[in-house]
Amino acid sequence: MTEPGCGPAPLDPALLDRTLLDELVGLAERAAREAAALVHDGRPDRVEVTATKSSHADIVTAMDLAAEERLRTVLHQARPRDGILGEEQGYEPGTSGITWVIDPVDGTVNYLYGLAAYAVLVAAVTGPGPAVPDPATWTVLASCVRAPALDRTWTATRGGGAYRDGRRLALGTPPELGLCLLGTGFGYRRAVRALQGRVVAGLLPQVRDLRRMGSAGLDLCAVADGSLDLFFERGLNPWDLAAGSLVAAEAGAQVSGLRGAPAGEAMTVAGHPGRVGELLTLLEQAGADEPV
Repeated sequence: MTEPGCGPAPLDPALLDRTLLDELVGLAERAAREAAALVHDGRPDRVEVTATKSSHADIVTAMDLAAEERLRTVLHQARPRDGILGEEQGYEPGTSGITWVIDPVDGTVNYLYGLAAYAVLVAAVTGPGPAVPDPATWTVLASCVRAPALDRTWTATRGGGAYRDGRRLALGTPPELGLCLLGTGFGYRRAVRALQGRVVAGLLPQVRDLRRMGSAGLDLCAVADGSLDLFFERGLNPWDLAAGSLVAAEAGAQVSGLRGAPAGEAMTVAGHPGRVGELLTLLEQAGADEPV
């Protein structure tokens, strides 16, 4: 990471070459589609939980593991010098300056219950040095979010726009905050959930309504295509954030954290730049990022 107060290291202009970005987004989509087909078509009538992570509610299925293996295989075969950071198998450094940040099933609980709001998230990022990619210092170059049960695909490249199923996305004029539809998500630890419940209780009287879909990647894409006006969530990991954040940003959204920090684990907020500031103020006043 950079020193406190410093921004990301200057980006190598070669990494913004349009040919390279097109290659990266094409590979991201191919990998995401292959893994999504595996996840969707191979879903058994009864999905078994194979492990838990931060709590009994934070689950892993056999399909999470198989889908990540498929993603890693496709990406390694195409670009063997790139690194990979995945939710299930961790970080494998590369030597090219590009790392793939992947989530094989974003919305695993939805997948477990047979709900359609889950997706495969694939993003190519670059950042300073060989350290594990960090949202505070990385630059997301290309990404794909594939939701197989919804048959929808979002893609984006840095400076090249965001698309849903080939249609370019651009945010329209936002409504006033009181008419905004917000998306959010909840953590798995009891103390975090209690704080998030208090924050939501304070927000609800001040907005149109609130939705909890269970997939941060899809929430960020919903901001990009206008299905949500604003989104906020505490506790996002790099693989939850990378792919969808680029889709939202390239559609014109502001994606940030609280108190001048970048989006990350402490808080991620996304939406039209004309409304994000109001939501940031409310979340800061509510102490939505306070330690628990």
